Amino acid sequence: MRKCPYCKIEVGGDLLKCPLCQSKLMIGSTNPDTENEEAYYPRLEAQKKRSLYYKIQLFVVWVILIVGIGLDFMFGLRLPGFPTLHWSLLLAMWLVAVEFGFMRQFRPGTGSARKVTLIVLITLVVLPITARYLDFFEITMELIVPVILTGTIIANFVLAMIDKHGNTMAYLLSGSLLGVIPGIIIYFVFDKMPVAWTICLLVCVILFVGAVIFRGRSVAAEIQRRLNV
Repeated sequence: MRKCPYCKIEVGGDLLKCPLCQSKLMIGSTNPDTENEEAYYPRLEAQKKRSLYYKIQLFVVWVILIVGIGLDFMFGLRLPGFPTLHWSLLLAMWLVAVEFGFMRQFRPGTGSARKVTLIVLITLVVLPITARYLDFFEITMELIVPVILTGTIIANFVLAMIDKHGNTMAYLLSGSLLGVIPGIIIYFVFDKMPVAWTICLLVCVILFVGAVIFRGRSVAAEIQRRLNV
């Protein structure tokens, strides 16, 4: 009997990949001999529905992308105030980012904190590029980005408090990196520390200290487990 590490299902027979997510199957401990087993796998309606939802949103994304490129390059439709900007390229960038985020959401075995952090990182890559071409780069870097980071740090703190699987350190480190490193870069690039970034740094430090105080033992245990010390 083989087992999928992501879908958590047992698969009989000689299949090497999970029939649901195509991940490599692991040989279970109950019956290591899989040659004489009958080939079968359970029918999970939830997995089928999730696959259908993903295909529907993928189709919608492609429709929007094709229509946008057609309106931009074929019909010459432009945004007001930006006569030379091919906005469909920005639209395509955002759709790719959204699609990548959806792929992570539908993939089994991905923790909530990892999903939140990944979506934020994708947003922080495409948002400044969009702001640069649409002329709101300064307010994006001084206000919008630190607000998004502050919300992410708070979300990671909440997840760290309710986590029961020994992943607290990952949440804390992601919150610290998202809060401290960009703030330091902003300070040296712009030679000043905007108020929103100052608040972001303070929230990062306060919540990190609070998580260590309330979950210190689990953090120490996770560090020892991850570093094998």
